[in-house]
Order: sequence, then structure tokens, then C-alpha cells
Amino acid sequence: MKDNNTHSVFGRFLKFWRGVHGLSQEELADRLDSSPRHISRLENGNSRPSETMVLDIANVMALGRRDLTHLLIAAGYAPREEKIDFNSPELKWLRKALQMNLRALDPFPASVVDSSTNILMVNRGWVSFYSRIVSEQALASVTNFYDFIFSHSGAGNIVSDWPDTLSAILMSIQQTALFTGDETANQTVERLKAYPSVPSDWRQRAARTEPMASFRVQLDIDGELKRFFSVGSMVGALGPSAFVSEPKLSIVTLYPENEQDTFGDVSNQQLSHPLLFY
Repeated sequence: MKDNNTHSVFGRFLKFWRGVHGLSQEELADRLDSSPRHISRLENGNSRPSETMVLDIANVMALGRRDLTHLLIAAGYAPREEKIDFNSPELKWLRKALQMNLRALDPFPASVVDSSTNILMVNRGWVSFYSRIVSEQALASVTNFYDFIFSHSGAGNIVSDWPDTLSAILMSIQQTALFTGDETANQTVERLKAYPSVPSDWRQRAARTEPMASFRVQLDIDGELKRFFSVGSMVGALGPSAFVSEPKLSIVTLYPENEQDTFGDVSNQQLSHPLLFY
């Protein structure tokens, strides 16, 4: 029996947007240089649109990036998201909001990262915590979260039982590369898997591990093994396209598993870092 579930999802979107714009199947077909019969078959799931047809429909209905993304995914195609400059003037409000969020998370170490895990902002807790692990000069040169934790000269130097987590992270990037065909994601996979900390069987390990935005880590702090939760929170669009809509931002925060373990008072410490903005 034919499974029209994916097609019917697209059909629901198409019928919805046609109703929003007050277009009959005949009127939409005319604007698309198509036929009412084809529009009907798209809506009832008996035909699958080409990617070109999806883009033409979005253009005719003047759909924005979010709604085009929904339409493409509903039709079974990868989204087309353009990178957004986090430092652009129009995102000043977002930078201010994230800065307030980071301050509220002190003294827990937290950073804002983009879809390539480039670090965009850090809080005082982050600078204070990692200054105990790497030199001030080395910490100031950190630009990418994954490179930092994959490298034995960075955060990876103090992480124990790390192979499965690294494997799961690497697989998530690999899946993104397969889904989008993004060359940057492919390059990231190649760069990260070259680190000695990545096990040779990372694909097999990752296949046995369900990916999560949060995970447990053990860190050797001043000669004592302590356990933490690394929690990632999405900052982005609402709705089903949240994970693919730009800007794809996350706040990554480290919490102690034992609530008696504290990070100390960071409010009066003399701290500086190129990405610390308060």
C-alpha cells in the first residue's frame, strides 16, 4: 500500500497557504503555469512536487524563510538557509538579550555558539572556570567550542571517559552534512575526526548512542574527579523548523552534578576575554 504521509504533509501546507492567500486551485495553477488537476494531486498526496515547484509556490505566495523551510521539509527536501551575521546591526536586540541570559547564568560556565559551534559570547563563569585549565593566552585564542573540547590541549585534556560523547557529537555534524550537503559541515567533520582524542570506531560508537543536547562529563579539577552536566539550549525560531532556521544559536552551560560543588563568586574577579562583553 502506498504511503502518502510525507506527501500529505506537503498537501496540508499547500492547502493552508492557498487559503491564507485566498487562491483557488485554478488561480494558483494559473500563476504557476501548471494545471488545477496537478495542484489537486499535490494537495491530496497523489503527486510529489519537484524542488523547483516548491520554490515557485513559495515565490508566488511570497513566503518568508521560515515558511519556505517548512514547505521544503514537508515535501522531503533539505532547507535552504542563508547564514546570518550575528554581529549585524539588526540583531543588536538579540545580542543584548543573550548577554543578559549569560549574566543570569553566572557563576555556571556558559557560552553562546552558532551552528558551526563558533563561540560568539561567554560569561564570567566560563572565563573563570576554564582559566583554571588553560592559560589566559590560550583561552583568549579559543574560537570554536568543538575544537576546544576535542583538543587535548584544551578542555578535552581534563575530560575522562570521553570517546562516546565525542563520537556522538561528530555523528551529529556528519548527519547535518548528509542532510544539507553543506561543505562547511563536511570540512568540520574532517577536521575534528583528525584529533587523537577521537576513537577510530567513532561511527559505530555513535550508532549505539542516542544524541542529546545535554550529556554528563567527568572533569579532573585540581586532582579531584568531579561530574558535571553539559546542557545545550536552543536559541532560535519557534515551530518545526527551529533546528534548521538561522541564526542557529545555542547556549551551552556546565552544571555540577553535586549541588554542593560550587564555582565560587565570579562577580568580583578580575576577568577578561575577547568574547566577554560585560
